[in-house]
Amino acid sequence: MAIRPSSNESFLREVDEELRREQLSSAWRRYRWPIIIGTILFFAAIGGAIWWQKEQERRRGEQAEKLVSVFRDVEARRAKADDPRLNQLAEDGTAGYRAAALLTKADLALQNNNEAAAVAGFKAVAEDGDLPEPYRNLALIRQTTTEFDKLDPATVIQRMQPLAKAGNPWFASAGELTAIAYLKQGKPQQAAPIFAAISKDPNVPETVRSRAVQMAGALGVDAVNQAPPAGAAKEVSQ
Repeated sequence: MAIRPSSNESFLREVDEELRREQLSSAWRRYRWPIIIGTILFFAAIGGAIWWQKEQERRRGEQAEKLVSVFRDVEARRAKADDPRLNQLAEDGTAGYRAAALLTKADLALQNNNEAAAVAGFKAVAEDGDLPEPYRNLALIRQTTTEFDKLDPATVIQRMQPLAKAGNPWFASAGELTAIAYLKQGKPQQAAPIFAAISKDPNVPETVRSRAVQMAGALGVDAVNQAPPAGAAKEVSQ
């Protein structure tokens, strides 16, 4: 007796489903271990990333507490350049805390009249490309200020050139160092416009601006009533 179409379709579906089950079962037997291992590694990677993030947050918190405690001791004049907390932060702290620790060590060395150690510390930070640029710029200015009297004026001018520009966050310090270096070279005509530019910069601290007004006036530039010469920025960058 012939099979009716509906029964034939049902039979074919059962065969097709059985074939698919057999294919899946065969694939699972063949690939089950790579799938299991891949799944484990996937979730392990996620778990590791979460752990790493929390561990970094924990470390940053510990480093912040450690640095704050050092600053308290610095304020109370109890800290020393070889403080173990500073040494540890300088050794394995994250970039910002490492830079802060190294700068603090150099400042403490300077307070203890160890100029050579201070200069070496500032220089190490200034030349460390792995540290954030603001810390490196600060270190360069602190290094140059510390050894200013021993440096050739041309060296000071060359070092400060990238920073001694109107509008730069470090213009007050770098510009002042540059202008004084020009005076040491006997070039007041190049120092005067820099002092005038500093005196007109609203972002410069008041004490620095007052000194700049006095120096510009002594060099024949009325920094109070006149705008900075148009060539001041160019003069500073030379």
